[in-house]
Amino acid sequence: MDDTNEHPAVARVRAALSERAHTEAPRWLDGSARTAAEAAAQLGVPQGAIAKSVILRDAQEDAVWLCITAGDRRVNAAKLPAPTARADADCVRRHSGFAIGGVSPLGFAPQDGASAPRLLMDESLWRFERVWAAAGHPMAVFPATPDELLRISGATRAVFTDD
Repeated sequence: MDDTNEHPAVARVRAALSERAHTEAPRWLDGSARTAAEAAAQLGVPQGAIAKSVILRDAQEDAVWLCITAGDRRVNAAKLPAPTARADADCVRRHSGFAIGGVSPLGFAPQDGASAPRLLMDESLWRFERVWAAAGHPMAVFPATPDELLRISGATRAVFTDD
């Protein structure tokens, strides 16, 4: 896909990356990267080097947590700062502006008065020199070092997964 026909969500991510002086633009993959395993296979990297975005609904208020974690780890909700529940597809889109499978850690476009996600980034990503995050579409990703991803996303570094 060329830039003239770029998907609007990917264009938002591209603009957010540029605003934050991140020099690595989104890349289109040949196939789907809806899961960390699919993305890792397409990129030829370990599954853990995929910085997956998991959105959980805050159980006490109309807000969501976007948990950026290594693709080979699972979020342990008990380690999050507030009680959470699974976010359905409508909740994810309303708070992030992205569809499940392409949720980026930046470039949000909340809808219907929703707030943008609160971001946490798990320590497990620092095992890798370079990680890959979704760029707004199931076939688009961008690379960054963990430190750079933390900076450009504005996430808070935390521990919320189990080995």
